[in-house]
Amino acid sequence: MPDRTDYSALIAGHTAVIEMINSGDAGLPVLTQLLRVAQPALGAAGMAFVEFAPSGGRVIAATGAAEWTVGRPLPANDPVTSCLLAGPRVQCVRTDQFTNPLTSELAQRGLRRMVVSRAEIGGHAVGSLHALYLAGDEEPTAEHRGVVGYLGSCIAHMYGDQSGLPVHGDGPVVAALADGLAVVDRDATVRLWNPAAAQVTGRSTAEAINQPLPFPLPPSGQVLDHRLPSGRWLRITSGELPGPGTLRVVSFRDTTDQQRHDHERDLFVAVTSHELRTPVTVIKGYADTLTDHWESLSDTDRRQAARVIGQRANELARLLDRLLASAAEAWPGDGPPAPFDLTETLRVAIADLPTDLRRRITLEVPAELPRAIGHRQSLATVLTELVTNAGKYSPPDSPIDVAAGADGQTVCFRVSDRGIGVRPEHVERAFDRFWQGDSGDRRRYPGTGLGLYLVRRIVEQQNGWVFLRPRNGGGTVAEVRLPRR
Repeated sequence: MPDRTDYSALIAGHTAVIEMINSGDAGLPVLTQLLRVAQPALGAAGMAFVEFAPSGGRVIAATGAAEWTVGRPLPANDPVTSCLLAGPRVQCVRTDQFTNPLTSELAQRGLRRMVVSRAEIGGHAVGSLHALYLAGDEEPTAEHRGVVGYLGSCIAHMYGDQSGLPVHGDGPVVAALADGLAVVDRDATVRLWNPAAAQVTGRSTAEAINQPLPFPLPPSGQVLDHRLPSGRWLRITSGELPGPGTLRVVSFRDTTDQQRHDHERDLFVAVTSHELRTPVTVIKGYADTLTDHWESLSDTDRRQAARVIGQRANELARLLDRLLASAAEAWPGDGPPAPFDLTETLRVAIADLPTDLRRRITLEVPAELPRAIGHRQSLATVLTELVTNAGKYSPPDSPIDVAAGADGQTVCFRVSDRGIGVRPEHVERAFDRFWQGDSGDRRRYPGTGLGLYLVRRIVEQQNGWVFLRPRNGGGTVAEVRLPRR
């Protein structure tokens, strides 16, 4: 690590970032370029930015030795999250002081020290910027901490301008009043509380006036869904009031019924269109094989195909029964995660794929792969979805590589294709429900936009994580990591 920050390189690089913004670029490409500029100027081994939401944080951009962290979650109740959201805005932290999976893996990779700066808007943390250093590097100086703090403020300004950020947010708020209305000062103390606000929250005007706002205050122009202690859900928006003061107007409405209905609808649509598609795909594949190659198949092959079709039909019937019994059932609901053989799971799942996909796959697994902890059956669904995606977005005869591996805390598998690749600004949006990279009447690729959303949901329910990244030489790599036994 250099003793002094390379200000010349930092200013030149930052100028290029500003020119990107002025030319219309926004969001993750600009944020990632800023990290690339900062890393060598600060002498860091890697840079990362964590975006915070009510449900916790997630690494949305990273460079250098920290690039592998993209997509990794930080739960809201994690000690690291609490540390990042509390204390000084800029601080130096040792990763080996914590025991959560992400910081432990950072420490194992030699990244044992980091300078952290919160990106704040009006006292609300929208994220944290991390400059990571190797174990042998000298202690970061006050100058380094000052530069990281400055860059954190620059990123907060990007959020304030709504320039393609937040990645996981709901976008700009329509300038209209909801059921409840409050006006608060710079300390979030209530100065006005209308009757609808009292009805929605159950807090009278007398109880609310001159008291702290009874729920979190989102940054101006952003949307926040918040659950009250009573169990009711509010959708909250805020904006600056014009004039010389520092007052903010807060509007909110009760969305409890909408939250419940949206959850039930999303769960039903996701499960019916994807969990059910796995056995249907297998049945169709074997039926097509029997139809197209009946004369060339042996009696043994025909019986095997019929046996698989029967098994998958029974599985399909069981899935339908469960869905019809309760569309809102928790999923996957096969009990707590348990150790299973990932190698065997991958081989069985690949064997059940349609012939045109199966013949394109190469499987590479180490001789001694530790057992993963999760739900074996749902991981077969995950692999099927990722391989189907790889096949859809790559040339028909190009190879699809499936490889497995492990480190000190996780077991992983990767699906790599040689297709159209993934744009930097799409690596996170691709996991949003119903999102498609292209839309409208001229869409080149079919689909509902639920596959990767369901994949992330399945994996994270098993305490794992999944992310996308561009493949060297073209294409996309989808990586799934699960806790190891």
